[in-house]
Amino acid sequence: MALYLGKRHEWVVQSEIRNMSLECDKIGGINLSQGICDTEVPVVVRRGAQEAIDRGFNTYTRYDGLDELRKAIAEKQRRFSGMEIDPDKEIVVSAGSTGALFCACFALLDPGDEVILFEPYYGYHLSTLIATQAVPVYIRTNPPDWSFSLEDLKRVASPKLRGIIVNTPANPSGKVFSFNELDIISQFAAEYDLFVFTDEIYEHFVYDGRKHIPPATLPGMKERTITISGLSKTFSITGWRIGYSISHERWTKAIGYFNDLLYVCAPAPLQIGVTEGLNELNLDYYSSLASIYQKKRDMICDALAKAGLKPYIPEGAYYILTDISRLPGKTSKERAMNLLHKTGVACVPGEAFYHDDSGESLARFCFAKEDNILEEACRRLESLQ
Repeated sequence: MALYLGKRHEWVVQSEIRNMSLECDKIGGINLSQGICDTEVPVVVRRGAQEAIDRGFNTYTRYDGLDELRKAIAEKQRRFSGMEIDPDKEIVVSAGSTGALFCACFALLDPGDEVILFEPYYGYHLSTLIATQAVPVYIRTNPPDWSFSLEDLKRVASPKLRGIIVNTPANPSGKVFSFNELDIISQFAAEYDLFVFTDEIYEHFVYDGRKHIPPATLPGMKERTITISGLSKTFSITGWRIGYSISHERWTKAIGYFNDLLYVCAPAPLQIGVTEGLNELNLDYYSSLASIYQKKRDMICDALAKAGLKPYIPEGAYYILTDISRLPGKTSKERAMNLLHKTGVACVPGEAFYHDDSGESLARFCFAKEDNILEEACRRLESLQ
């Protein structure tokens, strides 16, 4: 037969995160691998979507999202960061933050453009760069503080360098970039005239009194920053696929056109649901997220430590990178599978977050679970001791 797969299929493979979810399902285990976030959806968000469906609000919206949703996003951003955003010219609502980043990379990067990726990275960021034919350039960060320097950035500078991806709070490390670190990035981006693509989906999940700083709020950064975020984590609606990008109007229209091509629009009634949430939920809701999830973080970190699996305590997001080197196996995948079959708890092998073998002693655990499920997972992990 002469038919064959196109070469692009080699660029994208099923993520190890999904692989471990499938392995977990096979044995009916507790899935701490995928960031599913199965905590309760706010009532106002659920009802907003349900009522929109009942009212027949089920057709296409504008390619860049409903007017009322873009206005609600702009107002939320103003409240939390002081950013002044034009909802008509600077926001594109997309199919989740993953879709928003994909459209931004398609619009702003050419094949062969280099983009800095801090390692450990989120696999979908790498896959997005590869699928858009950009070239990832890695900067290694190491536990426990996952730090980097201006010299690290300059070491990878080249005429082909076009952008940087900044994930804060970060998946999988939980790193929250400080003002000083973002200032280093902003100076470097200005010197080399780079785009800064952010992933700020965990902006409300910050712990121990820390504060999330949007990179676009630093001096001179608004025009070159493509802010990516969404409501998947904040409202526990990961399956709704409502994300967005915020950028200078010079870039927004092209990003929106790719969004139209790839997704047409985000789901109409679900846009209404998240709009209701943004408009009705007060500041206490967002601050409570940090408090609730910090308790979950502390619970699982304590269990991992008792199990002899050293956790690198995250500053934000809802994942923990953990040293699993004491478990049987030669690779992180073998160790993760050993843990799954011994305890029924699934994690993600550390190899999923590195381009080489540097993650073989690590695994990522997700703690975005209802308390009773997380408590049972912790009990099983502690049995390792």
